[in-house]
Amino acid sequence: MSGRLAGKIAIVTGGTSGIGEATVRLFVAEGARVVIVARRSGPGEKLVADLGSDRAKFLAGDVAVEATSTNAIELAERWGGLDILVNNAAMDWTSPILETSEADVRRVLDTNFIGSFLMLREAGREMLERRRGSIINVTSRNASVGVPTMGLYAAAKGALLALTRAAAVEWAPDGVRVNAVAPGLTQTPLIRSWIAEQKDPAGFEKEVAATIPQGRMAEPIDIAGAILFLASDESLHITGVSLAVDGGYTAA
Repeated sequence: MSGRLAGKIAIVTGGTSGIGEATVRLFVAEGARVVIVARRSGPGEKLVADLGSDRAKFLAGDVAVEATSTNAIELAERWGGLDILVNNAAMDWTSPILETSEADVRRVLDTNFIGSFLMLREAGREMLERRRGSIINVTSRNASVGVPTMGLYAAAKGALLALTRAAAVEWAPDGVRVNAVAPGLTQTPLIRSWIAEQKDPAGFEKEVAATIPQGRMAEPIDIAGAILFLASDESLHITGVSLAVDGGYTAA
């Protein structure tokens, strides 16, 4: 199969909806075979049925559980070895700092940082042996700017950004690249639900879009396209960067 990722084997966490699903579909369209990792079996099995079992495999698991990373690597190994990891699994969280409990902190860090760390560490072991590979951590605009009520979420994504840079420098001599994609507000099911909960959803959406220089929220495919670039050989001399895909929000 031809394409920008022809012959490549990838793992995408949180791969059954939103940015993750768009990335899985784009990777398969560009010739990759993909191990999809997510908590819910139903959407994962449906996606595999849609894409074909020769192009996609599904692993039900929580990335914060260490065995999930080793099981995902094992599935990739059955296809011949891991080339790409996309650390996309995450949970959203909003709360004022003074109303954020210790349990909240541990819950968000488990999914948004520790889970990504475990996947990155295990993927790195395999990639370093082969002296090749690309890891893309999906962070957030909130890793770089302060937004009220987003402190805990931002801290977890900021930690992931710091890990991205450290791993990039540590592994660069051995051919493994580590980069981040930092989305702004994106038209995912989660964001659509958030907008729908407002008193005036249409008006609220216009207000939100007005804060973005391009005047619109991203579509999942906008983020997936940036991930594809960093996964492909087109970016072979790029490592340790954070690519903002936010319509200019963090530049303003």
